[in-house]
Amino acid sequence: MDRRAFITTSLIGLAAASATGVATVPAMAQGTAPAPSALKPGPAAQVYKLGDFAVAALHDGAVQFPTPPNFIRNLSDAETAATFAAVGLPSDKLSLTFTPMVVSTGKNLVLFDTGFADNGSPTAGRLIANLAAVGIKPEDIDTVVISHFHGDHINGLRNKAGTLLFPKAEIAVPEPEWAYWMDDAKMSAAPDGLKGNFQNCRRVFGAEAAKVRRFGWGKEVVPGVTAVQADGHTPGHTAFLVASGKDQLMYVADITNNPAIFAKNPELKAMFDMDADRAVATRKAILDRAAADKVRVAFYHGAFPSNGFVTKAGNGFDFTPAFWQ
Repeated sequence: MDRRAFITTSLIGLAAASATGVATVPAMAQGTAPAPSALKPGPAAQVYKLGDFAVAALHDGAVQFPTPPNFIRNLSDAETAATFAAVGLPSDKLSLTFTPMVVSTGKNLVLFDTGFADNGSPTAGRLIANLAAVGIKPEDIDTVVISHFHGDHINGLRNKAGTLLFPKAEIAVPEPEWAYWMDDAKMSAAPDGLKGNFQNCRRVFGAEAAKVRRFGWGKEVVPGVTAVQADGHTPGHTAFLVASGKDQLMYVADITNNPAIFAKNPELKAMFDMDADRAVATRKAILDRAAADKVRVAFYHGAFPSNGFVTKAGNGFDFTPAFWQ
C-alpha cells in the first residue's frame, strides 16, 4: 500500500473511530485540577468520510480585533451592531477563524488553502501541527489548491525565511486570480491599501511562478475536484466541488465572512469584498445551489470545524453545523 492510500485509509479509520467511540478522560482526584492558565489549546482537526474520500478540516488558528467602522457597507454601524446581537455575537469585536481543508482521494492528497505559517498572528499558524495530528507530513501533500490570494490563504505556502513548506506539492491556482494579482500594471495602479497584497503575492509565488499551475473555472483540478466560479470577494475567488460517488462537498472559502451573519443575511456587503455587488450575487447563487442539492458546505471563516449544511430561510440561509462523525 503506497503512502497516499495509507493516509486515506488512516483518515477514514479516524472518522469511523470518532463516529463510534467515546473518548474517556481519567477522573482527577479532588484538588488536582490545573489552574486555568495552565490549560493550552490542543490539536484541532475534524475528519469525516465523503464517499470513498476522507476529508480533514484543520484549524490554523484565529484572530480577534475591534469591529472596523463601516464593516458592513450597506448598514450603519448601529444596524451592524444590531445584526450581530441578533445572532448572539458581540458587536464590538470580530472573531475570524482560519480553516484549511485536506482531501485524501487515495490517488491525491490535496490541501485547500494554507493559513499563515509564521507570517501572521501568534494565535494562527497551527496548520502543520494539526496536519501532524491526523498523520500527515508536509511532504505528503502532492497538490496545494488556492481559492484566492489573500494572505490568510497563501502565506502558509512559504515561511518568513522563504522556505516552501510543502516541498513536493504542485501549487494550483485560479487563472483569473493569478491574472489580476500578478499583473504589474494593476499593482502600479492599485490604491495604497491594496499594494501590500500585490507585493505579498510576489513574495509567496515569485520564485516558483513558472511552476504554478493555473486552472480555469469549470475545470477539474484533480480527479474529483472541480473549480467553481465564485468571484466578488476577489476577482478570481474560487470555490471547489469535491465529489466521490453520490457524496458532494462544496469548499466555499470566503463567499462569506462569518456565515452566522452573511449566510443568514446574504445581501449584506462586507468591507473585505472587493466587488461587493458581485460577492452578494455569488453568495446567493452558491448557497442556493448547496441548499437545493443538500451539499455539505465547508467555510473558511466559520466557527471551527466550519462545515455543515445550509437551508433556505426567508431571504437568507440557516447554517447547521455537521455533527462530528
